[in-house]
Amino acid sequence: MLLWDSLNTHLTAGMRRYVDEHEWLTVFQLPACAPELNPVEGIWSLLRRGPLTNTAFVDAGHLTRALRRGLRRIQYRPDLINDCLTETGLAPAVRHPTPSRKAQ
Repeated sequence: MLLWDSLNTHLTAGMRRYVDEHEWLTVFQLPACAPELNPVEGIWSLLRRGPLTNTAFVDAGHLTRALRRGLRRIQYRPDLINDCLTETGLAPAVRHPTPSRKAQ
């Protein structure tokens, strides 16, 4: 069994012929973009609408700094991360408070 994304090489006529010639092989083609299946899509959406919006990056370092800054902001907003998980049908992790140490 194969699970394939929509990479162009997975969609070629040659690949289709190969799959058809091997009846033991089952292929499931995943959609190009499926935020309901992948919580990371929600995070990328937040980044694209936030720190990456309308920015012409001058080099890879500029892009890296913008991504890190955006991810840091998301990290401190657990509600955003939970929303991305909930959108996929996954349950957000319940964080139990860590018991504090008693003064000695």
